[in-house]
Order: sequence, then C-alpha cells, then structure tokens
Amino acid sequence: MTLTIKPIIYLLISTLPLIPSITSAEALSRAVIIEKNKQQAIPRPEQDKVAMNELALKLKSTGKKPNILWLVVDDLGFGDIGGPWGGGAHIGAATPNIDQLAENGLALTSVYSQPTCTPTRSAMMTGRLPIRTGLIRPILAGDKVTTNPWADEMSIGKALSSIGYYTVLTGKWHTGEDKGMRPVDVGFDEFQGYYASQKELTQQFDERRYPDLVLDKEKLERFKKIGGKIDMYHAQKGKGENVIIPTTSIEQFAEADHILADFTMNKIKELAKQDKPFFISHNFMRVHADNHQSKEFKGASASKYPYKDNVVEVDALVGRIIKTLQDSGIEENTFVFFTSDNGPQRDSWPDSGFTPFRGGKASAWEGGVRVPGIAYWKGVINPRESAELFDMMDLFNTSLTLAGYNKTLPTDKFFDGIDQTSFLITDDGRSKREHIYIWAGEDFMAMRMREYKIHFKVTNEQSEFMGIDYSVKQNVGLSPWLFNLYIDPKEEMPVGHKLNPWLASMGVEAKKHAATFKIFPPKNIGLSQKM
Repeated sequence: MTLTIKPIIYLLISTLPLIPSITSAEALSRAVIIEKNKQQAIPRPEQDKVAMNELALKLKSTGKKPNILWLVVDDLGFGDIGGPWGGGAHIGAATPNIDQLAENGLALTSVYSQPTCTPTRSAMMTGRLPIRTGLIRPILAGDKVTTNPWADEMSIGKALSSIGYYTVLTGKWHTGEDKGMRPVDVGFDEFQGYYASQKELTQQFDERRYPDLVLDKEKLERFKKIGGKIDMYHAQKGKGENVIIPTTSIEQFAEADHILADFTMNKIKELAKQDKPFFISHNFMRVHADNHQSKEFKGASASKYPYKDNVVEVDALVGRIIKTLQDSGIEENTFVFFTSDNGPQRDSWPDSGFTPFRGGKASAWEGGVRVPGIAYWKGVINPRESAELFDMMDLFNTSLTLAGYNKTLPTDKFFDGIDQTSFLITDDGRSKREHIYIWAGEDFMAMRMREYKIHFKVTNEQSEFMGIDYSVKQNVGLSPWLFNLYIDPKEEMPVGHKLNPWLASMGVEAKKHAATFKIFPPKNIGLSQKM
C-alpha cells in the first residue's frame, strides 16, 4: 500500500509562484545526482581519495576491519552536554566523559535527526527517510500495523552481518515489537534490551504520576492487555527470545541502563578476542521521560533533579564503555559515534533537557531536530569541530563504507543517507551533504540548505512547553518561511522577501526532493495520522 504523493507535490508547486524568480536557481546547489536512487551529494573526489587511502592503510596495519559502535541517547537536548553545545556543568549536570570524547574527536554542531524517536531510529537503521519505510511515528500501545515495514527493508545489521560482522543492538529498539519486526528478525545477530520507550515501561507502576491508571484495577488490567512487551529481552538469531529481567517496579527498572551497559561492555570484551569485527548499536533508555534515578546516581548532579542525574549517569556509562574499548586493546580500531535521537521532550518539563533553539521534540524547529554529534576514532579522526551538515541517516552509508561493504544497494528503493566517511576522517574534511529534509508524519515540514532553512508547514505550541500534547500543525501561509540560521538560529524572523533571493532556489530544491516519490512511492503501514 502506498500513500498518494499529490498533496506534497501540490504544496510545493503551489508555493513556487509566490517566490521571486532568479536566474539559474538550481545552479546554487552544489550537490549532484550520483545514482538515481540515492540522495544527491556534493562531490569531494580528492577528499574521498585521501580517506580511502587512509582506510586501506589502516586495514593493512591491523589486518582487521574496523569495529563500529553507535551510542544513541534518548531525547537528549542539544544544550545538555558540555563542549561546543554549551551545557554540562554550568547547567547542573557535568558530562566530563562525553566532553573528553568530543575534545579528542570530531565535535559536530549541525547534526540532524527526525522530530521523534521511531522515525529517527528507523532512518539510521535503513538510510531512508521514515516516510519511505512507513515508520512515520512511534508504534504505541494498541497500534496494529497493517504491513510489516521491515519485510522488504535492509537494516544496517543485516547488511553488515552479510559481510562478516557480528551485529548487536542493545537497549531501546522502538521500531516494532511484533514477530518479524524485532532486531534479530531484521538482520541483527544479537539483541538485549526493550522494545518500547522508557515511559511505556514504567507508567504501569507510577501511582503518583498516573494514579487514574495505576490505582484503578479495571483500567490497569485493560491497559496491560494492550501495553505491549515491557520486560527486558535477550535474543539471538535463530534461537528465539527470552525474558531475562521482568519489569516489576520503577525501582527495578531504574537500574536498566547499568545492566544494558554491562551487557555491551561484556560483549565488547568477548568480541575483541575474536577475528570477526563487530557492529554494536548501544541505545540508552535514558533520558526519555519518565526519569527515575538509579541508586548509584540519585543526587549525583549538581541540579539534583532526576533528569540531570540521569544525564550524569549516561555520561558515566559512556566513559565506562570507552574504557572497555581501551582495556580490550581495540580503541584504535573502533569507530564511535555519539548522538541523540531527537531534541528534548519539553512537554515533560522539568523532566526534560535543554536546547538553545526554538521548539523541541516532535517539531521541525531546530530544537526538535538539531542534536549533538561526536565522531571518535583514536589515531584516525583528529580533534576538531565542524558546523557542516550531517544527517543521522548518513551513519548508515558511512558505516557501510567503513566496513568495506561493496555490494549494490537495492535499486528499487531510494536511499536518503550519504556516505560521509571522508568528511569525518580526513583532516579538515568537508561535508558532502547539501540538504536536510525534515518530515513529521506524512508532512514534508522543512528543508535546510547551507545556513538557510525553509518551512512549508510548522508545529506551533498553543502553550509554552506543550509541543506534543497541545500543539497544531499549520501551513505557513502565502509563502514558505525562510530563515538564515547564522543570523537567526532561533528561527524568529523569516527573511525571504525581505532580505534573501535564496527562497526561489530552496523551493526548486524542495520540489526536486518531492519528485523522488513519484519514482519511489512511500509506504503506508497503518500509522497514518490522517482520519
């Protein structure tokens, strides 16, 4: 089943007559089409050559392909950690381990996610926008998808397993818990963690926050029947799955991230002794609301608030995982990427993070989709900072290149990720990405190109700190809203007709993006938000 693309095309075409015309608008884009089913990218041939030579020398010296480790935090705000992101100790939650990772690696300040967790996580795993896979929003309690979105998708786990990597996913999955949609069903060799998000696992026990549910036995029993799988599972490919730790209370679940970090660290120690390279995607349950501190970190932050204590916990666990790489003697042959799946969930404030930008989770404003990112590889990535564009989908393509994946990607699907290997590992590397596309559900909301960002639709809060439960999605009016993020990072004043002729070029580029859906239609798996 596919969605009609006509409303998207109509929106973009209908706005173009209101945009001042300029000569050769398309020439303003540096990106070119390399393959018809891949996102256009900025050519960097010399940079690519240097990167490939460096990877070849590394492989020759070690005799082993690099290990790959993703560290993904849940709902961490752009401004929660130190370094160039501006958070850390001075907002009450020091992050010395993450800061050190940034100081010794590539600190990225223009990394983009999608507005919510499931869309971002599916995009990372497939290198494809969520509108293409059908995973346009979280699969919530009571949802029943009409089609398994993974049936014809190739996950990063499946791709890397096919070339000899041992692939592991730890922690939060949240892209399907039915049979055929779980990590080992879609190509991973091993999984330990939870299928849902933190809040969905603890709300059955928190009588202070949800008394009308927890203290009403009839409601609670009915909710449990549709509440999904709330326990910690372990599974291996071809061996089924088992509950290893039942979720029985808030206090018990509060220790989950320690257990999951121990699993990842033990797996690193085990795999370091083998000939096979490994790929591990470690997905923290923290710092998604509701935040309940573990015994070790209760009151550990200067703030003393649960959210801040959990930021400190995440930082400590990141430090322990990196220390495990060092102690196992494989730090110099492991590519690490640290990030967050979207911006802070302002609706749960003060159980929420900080962003200096407008908006938060679920919106296409910078606060919802601009997240911290750190690329670290000791001896390969030299310390530096970059504000050039990186989309979290790029991790898919980049990881394949680092692993030496030379197979042809399926030609019946469009891949939105870009291979950013040379950007990350070469000295003074430049990004190959010209465009960032932001979708919310079935709506093409916004696009960034260089320092410019154009909004076709916006999510507007009806009350401060209410970006999900009390917001509306609106068309922007007579003309798309164009912002210059260098002079207006909070997206407070559009500049299109007033100051900038780039509005026309942005419209043309958005129309080209929409046109890809004519050839590669999106999937509808029953998560449509339209009635």
